Amino acid sequence: MTYTTIELLGAIFFGLAVIHTFLVGRILALSHHFPKDSMWSNTLHLLGEIEVVFAIWASLFMAVYIGVEGWKAAIAYQKSLDFIEPFFIFAIMVVCSTRPILTAARQGILALSTLVQKVFRTPAVLTDLIIILIVGPLSGSFITEPAAMTVTAFLLNSMLQKETSKLIYALIAVLFVNVSIGGALTPFAAPPILMVATKWNWDFQFILSNFGWKSALAVTVNAFGLILIFRKQFQESCITLREVEQRLASGHAEIPWAVTLVHLAFMVGIVATAHYQNAFMGLFLLFMGVASVTLRYQDQLRLKESLLVSMFLGGIIQFGAFQKWWLAPLLGSMNEILLFKGAVALTAITDNAALTYLGSQVEGLSDASKYALVGGAIAGGGLTIIANAPNAAGYSILSQKFPGGIKPLNLLLAALAPTAVAIAFLWLL
Repeated sequence: MTYTTIELLGAIFFGLAVIHTFLVGRILALSHHFPKDSMWSNTLHLLGEIEVVFAIWASLFMAVYIGVEGWKAAIAYQKSLDFIEPFFIFAIMVVCSTRPILTAARQGILALSTLVQKVFRTPAVLTDLIIILIVGPLSGSFITEPAAMTVTAFLLNSMLQKETSKLIYALIAVLFVNVSIGGALTPFAAPPILMVATKWNWDFQFILSNFGWKSALAVTVNAFGLILIFRKQFQESCITLREVEQRLASGHAEIPWAVTLVHLAFMVGIVATAHYQNAFMGLFLLFMGVASVTLRYQDQLRLKESLLVSMFLGGIIQFGAFQKWWLAPLLGSMNEILLFKGAVALTAITDNAALTYLGSQVEGLSDASKYALVGGAIAGGGLTIIANAPNAAGYSILSQKFPGGIKPLNLLLAALAPTAVAIAFLWLL
């Protein structure tokens, strides 16, 4: 295992950033010990925001990079990076959080939930939640995982009126895990699959037959398991989608179908051009103009939240190349079982798309090892916020449900059960 000085420093700074993510709750609590709006209070509050952690450490690392390698080398490194994913998540998160898109999604889920309630005579709140936690994540296989995460998290947020710490951690854990595996029905929606599909010649049929049906079953089991375990708490803490619809309808102008269709067209266009930054950013800028002339049917665009999520992912990308020296040899030294288990564990501290990309650079991987790497990466995608790129978007939307900020260790513990379900279906079947 050989490495350069800058590669070692990149790994060290990345490790410090990961440790920082586990301390954000304590840092945020510490900020309250100083006078409000004082320099120390504001500084600690900034350091306690999980979305800025990797951006801060990436900035410090780039300053060190300039000092060690020089300005020209640092610029050359920056030019070599691909920031398409953060830009895409920014654009799709803004579009999918608009009132017309969320209304269309809510009404579609409500229609399906109403049908299920009539056929099986099930409670409205619990049926709504189950449908959201199944259909939402699985839709990520077609509209991409970031879009599915955004819509699903907003629907859950609108239903939750009060919650306990145990309930909200269990809910967000299942959401993260289900979105991570829910995009595995197609080769173009889940980032960890997208990274290797072309290189390994994995087409739609291969993905569906090897990952898709297993992931769909795991998503369903996780959704039903969560609702069954916390059914009493959910009935006490949530309102139905129909109640959400009635409350919003009374305070907002009815959205014309043409406005909804235009918004859906922009969403589809951005998703279809997700791998072409100039194309989807051009569509997004045009969408901003459309949003400005349909203000009557809009809520405030979530630009700040989307930018924070993009900054979070951009910071992770800054460190990606400097993990190859230790990660690629580690992956190459494992057999199939160890590789699957190792991928699950490593995903918790390394974005799963980066993990599969680095694994694809290892020569001579068997077909079984390739499956183990990708299966483990998507199974472990709910263990931490950094494990799967869309997780940051989901947390940003639900962050108000965590008054003291999310505690990464609590999320990790809550995600163990749904992750175990994903492991069972993806490895044992």
